[in-house]
Amino acid sequence: MKLALILNVIDPRIGGVMIMGDRGTGKSTTIRAVADLLPEIKVVANDPFNSSSDDFELMSESVKNSVIQGQQIPTIYKKVPMIDLPLGATEDRVCGTIDIEKALTEGVKAFEPGLLAKANRGILYVDEVNLLDDHLVDILLDSAASGWNTVEREGISIKHPARFVLVGSGNPEEGELRPQLLDRFGMHAEIRTVRDPELRVKVVEQRSNFDQDPQACLIENAEKQQALKDKILAAQKLIPSVTIDYEARVKISKVCGELDVDGLRGDIVTNRAAKAYAAYNERTNVTTDDIEAVITLCLRHRLRKDPLEAMDSGNKVQSVFEEIFK
Repeated sequence: MKLALILNVIDPRIGGVMIMGDRGTGKSTTIRAVADLLPEIKVVANDPFNSSSDDFELMSESVKNSVIQGQQIPTIYKKVPMIDLPLGATEDRVCGTIDIEKALTEGVKAFEPGLLAKANRGILYVDEVNLLDDHLVDILLDSAASGWNTVEREGISIKHPARFVLVGSGNPEEGELRPQLLDRFGMHAEIRTVRDPELRVKVVEQRSNFDQDPQACLIENAEKQQALKDKILAAQKLIPSVTIDYEARVKISKVCGELDVDGLRGDIVTNRAAKAYAAYNERTNVTTDDIEAVITLCLRHRLRKDPLEAMDSGNKVQSVFEEIFK
């Protein structure tokens, strides 16, 4: 789980992560803790969509018009946003809404940005994603696929960029996720309850220490946290120069073909994740070990469900990997 989240911070194009596991295993806590590791990005000042000042695909219409007209665009640096999508959210809260009264009285498109606008160029986190209403799932699928959110109200249309990394968590006992939404997650991690009594005691002690004195715990772990931040920033700078051999790419596609994975997302995500893992380990060439570390996370949720299949999907991916690579 930790590895999947770190790799998505290094390269957001991996496409997010879905974390399924037992209750009380720290899924939500870990995901929310990622906010402290996120780097800063350059955004247009006072822009509700976190627009980029140089990439047209990440600009709102007003910023784009200003750039085309050659106007000076003030910019600031801010942390990559991490937005929580609550289960009870309405469509207007997610997509945003148009102030009809202002539109009629003043003749201007007054848009109240929603959560998708705030999540642009950031992370959108959905806890208990398998319990999310179907119509909200459709909105997320549409935005995740196109990178844009369109709001249509009373004959008025507003469009803004909505490029975000989708991170979800849930308990498989509470229901399965729709295959279309599951496929949108680049990686999939499964969390099981720790059975080792000594490790359980260690976790309980750390939690008790944090509850008693949070500040002392933060100070105690500040050095490790900063080291991890520096490592992620170094990996982000290194990743453009990381290469993966043609032979390794062919073998990745062979694994996907052997597992009967639909589409090409599995191939693309595995390549990106392997490069991010190599960069994280300060290497510029992807090795077989790098691919092995990420391939199960990238493919386990893309296999077709067979009710008669006894083997776990993760073990099946590992078995086919070893057959082809070794």
